[in-house]
Amino acid sequence: MTATMRADPTAQKTPNSPKRFWDYATSPDGKRVLELRGPIAPESWFGDETTPQQFRDELMSGSGDIIVWINSPGGDVVAAAEIYSMLMDYPGHVTVKIDGLAASAASVIAMAGSEVLMSPVAMLMIHNPMTAAIGDSEEMLRAVSMLAEVKESILNAYELKTDMDRAELSELMDAETWMDANKAIELGFADGLISPGSPFPAAQPDAKRSAMVFSRRAVTNSLLDAINADLTGGQEPLPLVVEPAAPDPPPASRAVNDLLSALDSLKP
Repeated sequence: MTATMRADPTAQKTPNSPKRFWDYATSPDGKRVLELRGPIAPESWFGDETTPQQFRDELMSGSGDIIVWINSPGGDVVAAAEIYSMLMDYPGHVTVKIDGLAASAASVIAMAGSEVLMSPVAMLMIHNPMTAAIGDSEEMLRAVSMLAEVKESILNAYELKTDMDRAELSELMDAETWMDANKAIELGFADGLISPGSPFPAAQPDAKRSAMVFSRRAVTNSLLDAINADLTGGQEPLPLVVEPAAPDPPPASRAVNDLLSALDSLKP
């Protein structure tokens, strides 16, 4: 049996105290600054998680405009939704600055910013919600239904920020899409770049820029096309269906489909 000790958020830090995942400072223009680092969780187990209660205590400890720096791989979607709602309801101007990564649930929190800025080397990732379920077929169906509703709630945040078509956003989530800063600005997930001397740069959607977007599905299909071309010697490509899998494939394509099965087994 282990006991968890909760730190007093009002206590001052000492040189020997552990570093918190968040810490307030003051920007040169007088705005409060909050750093949101690490995984997002309902409760803190290891001391480095972002939890809604700790975030609320710090957020409500002052007033005025605020800057929220984000570098997080994501985590619990319900905890992230609670933090998102806090920021949406906050009376001051909320500037979100992504300096490393805003992935998964952290990308949802980022959408609460009145303005979202990204470092030129930062990344933003969106994907479908995931869970684990144990039970009979009815329990599995309930899990599928729950995930569908969770996805709809996440789409609400993305749609509100980007004004993109809901079906297009859903496809980006299906593909587990990674965006660099320029692509995030182009699609409306961010408003501008963090740049020296220009803390709130305006987005320029018509400007030509080199943007990068990574889709796990696109990479898989590209790899399969290359394998197919190699196996057929440049002849007419073998019939391949990645999603959904082809039922009863002809004998000529069985070697490729066996390879697809092997690749699927390696997926995380």
